[in-house]
Amino acid sequence: MFIWKGIILNHNTKAMLLRVGIDKSSDGVLSPIFSDGTFEYIPLSEKDDQTIEKRTFHDIIGVKGNKLSIYLPKKIARRKVHMDPEFINFTYGDEGKKAIYLRKLSHNDLLVFYAGLKPYEGDEYPEALYIIGYFTIKDVIDFENSKDEINRINNIRTKFHHNSHPKRSNAQDMVLVVGDPEKSKLLDNPIQISQKKLNKIGRKYHAVSPEMEALLGIEGSIQRSIPPRFISEGNKLKNLKELLDLK
Repeated sequence: MFIWKGIILNHNTKAMLLRVGIDKSSDGVLSPIFSDGTFEYIPLSEKDDQTIEKRTFHDIIGVKGNKLSIYLPKKIARRKVHMDPEFINFTYGDEGKKAIYLRKLSHNDLLVFYAGLKPYEGDEYPEALYIIGYFTIKDVIDFENSKDEINRINNIRTKFHHNSHPKRSNAQDMVLVVGDPEKSKLLDNPIQISQKKLNKIGRKYHAVSPEMEALLGIEGSIQRSIPPRFISEGNKLKNLKELLDLK
């Protein structure tokens, strides 16, 4: 155990890095990063037709004061939005393989989100993967084998109505992570963590940049969400917290 900036970090404290947001494989587009270094977080479109989510990208106002739909092709803009994670109540939910990893998180762990961003105008910032925000874990709610799952899900849908994931029909298998609102944040300026490299057949992919390899102790491709990367070594976790300016 050691103390850093007044925070007690024990040997169990860890961070998990997870890719989120709209991407080329799902919707053929990335969230925009602007010439002033700010960005717009655009979530995935909703692929589950068994959902009670009503909002589309036309209904969501971004940090720039614009509807998210203006950044998207028309065929994507009219789709329902899958707002997850959301940074109002700081919640993130998933089931299946991702839920297995979410179950490894505990109180005070970090869930760090990164996303693919593409220049909206100018070329000051490259198309790359960037850290866009984080949760300091307050609670991990596991619906697996719940004895009263219908009431629990309805309560979650009411309490955390900004999040689209509990609104899906398969929410009974969900794990929902809730962040501490005092220690969770959508960043104002994203942090680049990737650098494009070539694979054996000459195709470009997003790998951890050399700078971040040294700083965070992770390496290789971070193109996909699964498996997520964990950071638990003391100095690397300290570096991550400093990078996030997490007090």
